[in-house]
Amino acid sequence: MTEGRSPHDRSKANERQRMKYAKQASSYDKESDLDERWLYGTEHRTWACSRATGTTLEVAIGTGLNLPLYPPEVRLVGLDLTPEMLALARSRAADLAMPVTLCESDAQALPFCDGTFDTVLSTYSMCTVPDERHAVLEMKRVLKLGGRLILVDHVRSSVTLFCWVQRLLELARRAASAS
Repeated sequence: MTEGRSPHDRSKANERQRMKYAKQASSYDKESDLDERWLYGTEHRTWACSRATGTTLEVAIGTGLNLPLYPPEVRLVGLDLTPEMLALARSRAADLAMPVTLCESDAQALPFCDGTFDTVLSTYSMCTVPDERHAVLEMKRVLKLGGRLILVDHVRSSVTLFCWVQRLLELARRAASAS
């Protein structure tokens, strides 16, 4: 994990991420599908969402890919940094007739009181957060005592050969999705 960054550095990095995902919002689902099908497997989102209970916060909800996977009794709040992604999540929730509260905010500074949520969940998003350690601490802060933190993610390998293979796969995916 990245050592703590200053609020100024996090803000600058967030702005870069916001611009990147604003541009990628319309193609995000297709790119995620390719990654998950060929690199990570498709069962992880279903597994993670099936374990959510009570009032649940999904950090970096993106386009709302996880929405149809939650148990019906979950009361969901979704947070994302990018308005363009949230617009797609809002549309998906409406298509599913699923009640969800969506808000634009930073995973590193969650706008909720301590101990608010029974479950906090995030899938494949910590790699996009400038200071993932700080974000995880924030997630723990907003969890109720005994709450459930569910993280599914991929990280860059510390083995040089595998790290290069991961990078080549990322570049190939980008080239495939651009065509």
